[in-house]
Amino acid sequence: MFHDVGLMPSHSSADLRFEVDGANAARDFLKSTPSDIEKVWAGIALHTTPGVPEFMHPVIALTTAGVEMDVLGLTYDQYTDDLREAVVSAFPRTTKFKEDIIEAFYDGIKHKPGTTFGNVKADVIADKEPHFHRGNFCSVIRCSGWKA
Repeated sequence: MFHDVGLMPSHSSADLRFEVDGANAARDFLKSTPSDIEKVWAGIALHTTPGVPEFMHPVIALTTAGVEMDVLGLTYDQYTDDLREAVVSAFPRTTKFKEDIIEAFYDGIKHKPGTTFGNVKADVIADKEPHFHRGNFCSVIRCSGWKA
């Protein structure tokens, strides 16, 4: 399970998105099986990018679908109570999982807030740091060096 390993200090860079840090760690781990490296790297790097992975290789699509179900509960009602309970029995969640995962995200990215531009982790920093000013796509366009 490498999709969130980029949140760990041992795999966290100073300036890359945590998804890329995790994808790089998985790539390094998989050097012995090169045929899987690109699929695994893309699955991890894109796992927080809704609307794109679902059209890619099944490994990539499944990684995002799993994260979306586990963290966001997007397809929660598509699974029976028994199946959900079996998964949680095999892979228990903390009693405060929702807040714990938000805190884990924050701990993993707070030292590099600039990497959250254009992704959902800006919401995490904004939640934890009320004075955080997220990047604004329109401002980037307006402040570019182009005259028009």
